[in-house]
Amino acid sequence: MNNDKIYTLAIESSCDDTSAAVLLNDKVLSNVVAGQPIHQEYGGVVPELASRAHQQNIVPVVEVALKKAGITKEQLSCIAFTQGPGLMGSLLVGGSFAKSMSMALDIPLIAVNHMKAHILAHFIDEDGYDKPEFPFLALTISGGHTQIVQVNSFFDMKIIGETTDDAVGEAFDKSAKILGLPYPGGPLIDKLANEGNPKSFPFTKPKVDGLNFSFSGLKTQILYFIQKQVKENPNFIEENRTDICASIQYTIINILMDKLKKAVEETGIKRIAIGGGVSANSGIRKTLKEAENKYGWVSHIPKFEYTTDNAAMIGIVGYYNYIEQNFSEADVVSKARIEF
Repeated sequence: MNNDKIYTLAIESSCDDTSAAVLLNDKVLSNVVAGQPIHQEYGGVVPELASRAHQQNIVPVVEVALKKAGITKEQLSCIAFTQGPGLMGSLLVGGSFAKSMSMALDIPLIAVNHMKAHILAHFIDEDGYDKPEFPFLALTISGGHTQIVQVNSFFDMKIIGETTDDAVGEAFDKSAKILGLPYPGGPLIDKLANEGNPKSFPFTKPKVDGLNFSFSGLKTQILYFIQKQVKENPNFIEENRTDICASIQYTIINILMDKLKKAVEETGIKRIAIGGGVSANSGIRKTLKEAENKYGWVSHIPKFEYTTDNAAMIGIVGYYNYIEQNFSEADVVSKARIEF
């Protein structure tokens, strides 16, 4: 088995983005993502439509990834794919394609946990980026997940805090919907928040034991607050949109930071890495950078293209598993929910 040049084809299809990447060892040669704008019409991802779009996109996306990488499929060492968590129909498209291609080329198949991939995206070889040292704390924040993970090694990770109900990304998107903003609303709240006063409308932070999170109560609180204000002034949202967005974002960031500070106190680990789609939020990135000076932390913030769902992060997990020869059998099953 030649470990000098390991070419990994990675496939990610957990939600509504079809992505394929090619890595040479831990270096990304290509990372192609095909989005699905049709979901904007429905205000959220429609699973059946997502699955059909993946079927249309998977072949051309893989072809483009190989072409951009400048290699042929015969040069591939292994194929990595997202096993879960995610939308079942979407996962099956990527998983079935990966299995078929791996069998046709007679190369190893590697099933990858999507959330672990968000964490290990920090180990993609990028010029000028310092990879985190073990152990570190990973804050993985996305539309479906909110977790604090203690990462001791590439294959030793433990969730020490997670949401008991809704994820932080859902809190952003549902709040945006309440304000009449189009889907996906999280990035729009971030953009508008930069123009508003974050202390205009104080929202109560939920009280949750330990390192766990809760966002359902905050969503309800925001809904009732907006309904009350609009009843008194029908133009309230229009007149205060930037301040509302700034206040919502300020509250969510404080919730995340409170738990992160508690995790640092309990573990003694001051190296922090963030990942997941919500880690693209400018307010979260800025606050984490400020915490470096304030608390003596070392923070690791990935490139934007490695925060949202992408195949490069699946590929880096595939690479490290290939080195250890941790391969999957052809009968490996895609899972909407998967043990971490």
